[in-house]
Amino acid sequence: MVRILLAEDQALVAQGLKMMIETDEELQVTGEAKNGKAAIDLCETQQFDMAVLDIRMPEMDGLEAARIIRNRWPAIKILMLTTFNDDEYALQALRIGAHGYMLKDADAETLIHSVKSCLAGGIQLQGEVAAKVMPRLLNAAKPEPQMKHFLTPRELDILKRIGEGRSNKEISGELALSVGTVKNHISQLLDKLELRDRTQLAIYAIRNHFV
Repeated sequence: MVRILLAEDQALVAQGLKMMIETDEELQVTGEAKNGKAAIDLCETQQFDMAVLDIRMPEMDGLEAARIIRNRWPAIKILMLTTFNDDEYALQALRIGAHGYMLKDADAETLIHSVKSCLAGGIQLQGEVAAKVMPRLLNAAKPEPQMKHFLTPRELDILKRIGEGRSNKEISGELALSVGTVKNHISQLLDKLELRDRTQLAIYAIRNHFV
């Protein structure tokens, strides 16, 4: 069972999100919070595999809660939800290290797919959000040096697929490697490129035209 923390200040919206998530028998909302502070308090006392956080909440918003969770409990995957199709929120979420960002008007199938993709190690951006965010990331970023000659062919294969949003399981299947081997290669990539997490690897791959 996948344990999910849901933070949403509007009761009816929270109820609807919980019902959609739990239509998949593998997923269960085991903690509910009405703001970011309450979400952090729950993380102190319970174990979660994923946090689904609304962006705008009283007392502490979802972005601040995501930042704290990423620092204190890095194993927890984070999916941000909002009603606002605002690329600035998505940029902030990615910079914090969120694993996904989508709008609340998504249907149950899309929501569950996003949750599972993030859990599997992928990066999930809803279509219209990705279309707005990626150009800004590419245009605003300073050019980074090409480092092909520092990377092995296998590392390049994996980096390319991370940039395409593949999960570890998908990469292992495509390259005929174990998931553990893929994880080891990703750790080596993070060390070589001096990057923090998978999101930064994906952005690096796109900026440097490995995708």
